[in-house]
Amino acid sequence: MTKILMVCLGNICRSPLAEGILKSKLPKTKFLVDSAGTGGWHAGELPDKRSIAIAKKYSIDLTDQRARQFKKSDFETFDYIYVMDASNYSNVINLASNEAQKSKVKLILNEVFPNKNIEVPDPYYGGDSSFENVFQMLDQACNEIAKKINP
Repeated sequence: MTKILMVCLGNICRSPLAEGILKSKLPKTKFLVDSAGTGGWHAGELPDKRSIAIAKKYSIDLTDQRARQFKKSDFETFDYIYVMDASNYSNVINLASNEAQKSKVKLILNEVFPNKNIEVPDPYYGGDSSFENVFQMLDQACNEIAKKINP
């Protein structure tokens, strides 16, 4: 089974969306998709209500997810680790013990725009349009990921 982890800051906005979107594109029997945050402030909480709402608009249910903090053991568990921005990338890479672990970590939008290092903006302080924008970015990235890992 191939295991993919989506990572953002608090694990309540971007990474839950990325988890839900990618899960909707892959067979559950062959892939495990999870998410985490580099910070632990929201551990145990549901995703942000605006993330839940925008996902529901596209028939994706996020209400089974609970926020958790990224941990070093995630490097052993997951085959791919997709981060939302440069800060998340730096935080995750700093926990890596070796080059093999570091090689698993990628900026998610590099799947759409290779080597451009474009970040998924944090929609937390934005309005509903920010969440729609982030959903569309992540949907595009997840389409590319799904094509690559499940040809």
